[in-house]
Amino acid sequence: MDIEQKTQIDALKNSPSGVKGKSTSPWAWIPTLYFAQGIPYVVAMTVAVIMYKRLGISNTDIALYTSWLYLPWVIKPFWSPFVDLLKTKRWWIVTMQLLIGAGLAGVAFLIPMPFFFQATLAVLWLIAFSSATHDIAADGFYMLALDSSKQSFFVGIRSTFYRLAMITGQGILIIIAGSLESFTGLEPMRFNAMSSKTAQSEMVLQKQENSIPQTDAMTFIAFPETLMLHTNNISPDSLNKIKTFVSEQNQTNGFIVLEKTIEQTKKDEASWWTRNVSVPLGHFIKSNFGEKREVVAGTDGKVGNAGLVAVRLTKKPNPGEDVVLNTSFGKGDKSISLIAGERIVFTEDNWDKPAYLAVQLDYKLKEVVKSEFKGISGNIKLAWSITFLILAGFFVLIFVYHRFILPRPISDHATETHSAREIRSEFGKTFKSFFQKPGVVIAITFMLLYRLGEAMLVKMASPFLLDPREIGGLGLTTGQVGFVYGTVGIIALTMGGIVGGIAASRKGLKYWIWPMALSITLPNLAYLYLSWFLPDSLMLINIAVAIEQFGYGFGFTAYMLYMIYFSDGEHKTAHYAICTGFMAMGMMLPGMMAGWLQDLIGYPHFFILIVICTIPTLAVIPFIKIKKEFGLKKKEVI
Repeated sequence: MDIEQKTQIDALKNSPSGVKGKSTSPWAWIPTLYFAQGIPYVVAMTVAVIMYKRLGISNTDIALYTSWLYLPWVIKPFWSPFVDLLKTKRWWIVTMQLLIGAGLAGVAFLIPMPFFFQATLAVLWLIAFSSATHDIAADGFYMLALDSSKQSFFVGIRSTFYRLAMITGQGILIIIAGSLESFTGLEPMRFNAMSSKTAQSEMVLQKQENSIPQTDAMTFIAFPETLMLHTNNISPDSLNKIKTFVSEQNQTNGFIVLEKTIEQTKKDEASWWTRNVSVPLGHFIKSNFGEKREVVAGTDGKVGNAGLVAVRLTKKPNPGEDVVLNTSFGKGDKSISLIAGERIVFTEDNWDKPAYLAVQLDYKLKEVVKSEFKGISGNIKLAWSITFLILAGFFVLIFVYHRFILPRPISDHATETHSAREIRSEFGKTFKSFFQKPGVVIAITFMLLYRLGEAMLVKMASPFLLDPREIGGLGLTTGQVGFVYGTVGIIALTMGGIVGGIAASRKGLKYWIWPMALSITLPNLAYLYLSWFLPDSLMLINIAVAIEQFGYGFGFTAYMLYMIYFSDGEHKTAHYAICTGFMAMGMMLPGMMAGWLQDLIGYPHFFILIVICTIPTLAVIPFIKIKKEFGLKKKEVI
């Protein structure tokens, strides 16, 4: 390339019209580009967590193996230079969108397979790798296709549509999956439970087996249709016997599929680490810090009365078919609750046997009240397969749209060919200059610790909302979680980010660093409250989640601004990519052990640990050096 050509290209780089052919309005592609950028990230980080929980994977495996999906975002600085060297940013964008669409379709087709967990994880990792590459290309393309003034104007627009992708992924997609779970099964099973001052239903056992009506239709039958429970309290020992009976009978007949971790399946091939470190350490943590869940009794030492409901299937399922019944509170007085048998699995081997559910009265209840319970038997694998097929179709459409609508900046071209030695030399200089920056140790410590508590909380938030109350969760349905965490939570997160950006532009990062650090840590107390008191009010749960997410959005502003501040200099683009790698690592490493710790110590103690993790975050703040004027909105000179 001669000097004259280079001068022309440099001029076009700084020109609003530096594109080939007709100029395309940024409004035509920025919203869709950054919406598409957010979807695969939220799929890998959040949607996959909820999907695996609904498919019966243990919390330990969910947290450990989905945390590995962070890896492509951690290591993306190591291949980001090659996006500059090979092809154009535009080519990388549309190619990655096509690959992401293919990967999402692959997940949809693998979900029904017996080995779905390992297979879908592998495909999700490839989707994450493609998404991280898409991020590199999209951010580079954004800077090439717009001049500096438009970059500043549209930075809020791109952020807004990225957040909308979060809402779509964590909210709308989860609600769709929950709706499909409800509509892809049999007629809902319903039964009533009533308190009584005079009578109580007889204990339901196998003697009702011959009471099943003859019918060609597959449906559920509950015995009794209305369970009567006397308001007299019973001893904790009697309650434990009822719960033990339900557990033993349902396990014996194969109605309960116990969560089994991958480590448990490889028990006979346990590694040195498992035998000598993780198992002894886990035993120590569980013995000394684990939650001791006890039956809540009244002042008389007794607990609310409880009884059994038996459920039968009227027709034999097809060979290899599972009919999963998820039962929860429907309507009525919440002083009557379901305490065992929330999820039971009917097969061709146990369909003609009764599965048992246990219902209990609140020990304070002395009045006559009535409640209805509803069982949904949706095809969970089919529901999630359809959800991922919808996503795949969306990305194919996005690929086609961007293939034609994205502008073609003159400056978007592959770098001149260099020798391998020159590439290695420049590559090494870029990384070396980053680690030679003043205060790099404190900066890296800050990037790794600032979201320490949030990194573990985000992995267990959805399982906590989904898990039944008898093991410390809130017992929400899939659709409710989609609304609470994925819609209300993301809206609060977005609002927190907007307020944080406005605040930082007025007073600067140095002024706001402490308030923002407190904002990202202290609202974690909301989850401690939820796990301790287990409120059944959806309004209260929504408020608690919104407070935590707003605080996170407000506090995260300081994190993003500090990465921009620290990466400023000659290689700001590469250095910012390295910073985002440390950011992803700070989420990945704590998240990997979150499920393991929660399984050991229970939800209340786990959220106490989250609050304790605020200490390292706050301890590093006094050592951070920030110029007072950084982040302040510059006054326009007329």
